[in-house]
Amino acid sequence: MTTSPKEQVPLRTAPKVPGHSQRWLILGVICLAQLTVLLDNTVLNVAIPSLTREMDASTSDIQWMINAYSLVQSGLLLTAGSAADRYGRKRLLIAGLALFGVGSLVAGLSDSSAQLIAARAGMGVGGALLLTTTLAVVMQIFTPEEQPRAIGIWSAVNALGFATGPLVGGFMLNHFWWGAIFLINLPVAALGLVAVVALVPESKAPRGDRPDLLGALLSTIGMAALVYAIISGPEHGWTSTRVLATAGTAVVVLGVFAYWESRIPYPMLDLHFFTNRRFTGAVAGAVLITFGMGGALFLLTQHLQFVLGYGPLEAGLRTAPLALTVVVLNFSGLAAKWAAKLGAPVAIALGMTVMAAGLVSIATLTGHGYAGTLLGLILIGAGTAVGTPVMAHAIMSSIPPEKAGVGAGINGTLAEFGNGLGVAVLGAVLNARFAALIPVAASSLPAAIADAGSEQERARVTEAFASGLESSQLVGAGAVLLGGLVAALLLRRAERGESS
Repeated sequence: MTTSPKEQVPLRTAPKVPGHSQRWLILGVICLAQLTVLLDNTVLNVAIPSLTREMDASTSDIQWMINAYSLVQSGLLLTAGSAADRYGRKRLLIAGLALFGVGSLVAGLSDSSAQLIAARAGMGVGGALLLTTTLAVVMQIFTPEEQPRAIGIWSAVNALGFATGPLVGGFMLNHFWWGAIFLINLPVAALGLVAVVALVPESKAPRGDRPDLLGALLSTIGMAALVYAIISGPEHGWTSTRVLATAGTAVVVLGVFAYWESRIPYPMLDLHFFTNRRFTGAVAGAVLITFGMGGALFLLTQHLQFVLGYGPLEAGLRTAPLALTVVVLNFSGLAAKWAAKLGAPVAIALGMTVMAAGLVSIATLTGHGYAGTLLGLILIGAGTAVGTPVMAHAIMSSIPPEKAGVGAGINGTLAEFGNGLGVAVLGAVLNARFAALIPVAASSLPAAIADAGSEQERARVTEAFASGLESSQLVGAGAVLLGGLVAALLLRRAERGESS
């Protein structure tokens, strides 16, 4: 029996939709904008001594200078992603660059702690817009086949920001006053604005649901309260009234947010996403992996300075192999090729196993000096390059393209939550181990060394701190490995379910 040409039409393969003709140039612009935001996550740490001296800033002031940025940014990620989907990703990218530039100018010219804290909060708003819109734009301008490599390059910028933040801050402070670490953002933001206006295409969700204003408010308050509870836990005590009240507020508000999102016809966060096994697997793994990695890398700088005896700038230089490994493997496309051959579940499991091995190397080969740390950094970089982009792509590809901004917001929120929790919990493991070995020690290693009465006692204090670091790094390695295996198992089940 023959079929007519009209009947054959549905059987034809639909033509591939090409990516944007200037997509790789646009990716470069996006990465430049994102790198500026990421540098500001770490660059201020280097300027703390200068700020304390020149502004007569208290410990509380310094904490809020750092936390105002991260709290606002983490609280707004989901809302920023939703707004980008609704109002246009290019439009919000431009707004993010402008806000970040204005905030940087105010921060660089601040003459009081209050002004700097307010400026940092404004920069956090711009940072939230940038981090969500950049990944959402990547998903729009690249073909599905090219997306893994593009996300790999986007992810490599994260590692580059982690490694170069202290170096850039140290260089600027050696040659200029502390405000220069913020003013250096201005030419980058200006260049980014011109390039975005000229090159980046506009994209947004095709249908205009009513804005979920209550959902945006609830998610912002809930996430900011949760991150604040995690940040303040180690300092004020996990059972303190402040931490318990903030954590309780976060749980209640986020619970109301989830209930509200399940009841309205136009939710900011569609809870049906969590019925997708691929999405759920990637989310579960991402939380565990960022928990282990965030806490372990936070402790790495203490390991280099307090155990191996390097100065701040030297310690920053010696973390560079991690970022360089990620950059080489992702910019060359090697990591994307390996991941494509292995498949998402195996790539994630292998990447996280290699990453966990790197953390174990840093924890257990301290006696070999920097050599053991170098081996660990290279292994962490290789694991990050292979596994992390696959995880991000699994989250983004599980969500409808018109919700790319929300997907980027979820990805960023998971990273903020996991990193903050990892720093808090692994830091608590370190402190508990240190206190158990040196019961009469002061609350920090420098104070304990200052109180030591002899060289032998100082060596014992340092060894106790190294033991605490080892325990913390091993806990982080376990979390990374568990996260990789959980994500791989759930993604494998999802693939089997899709193929059946």
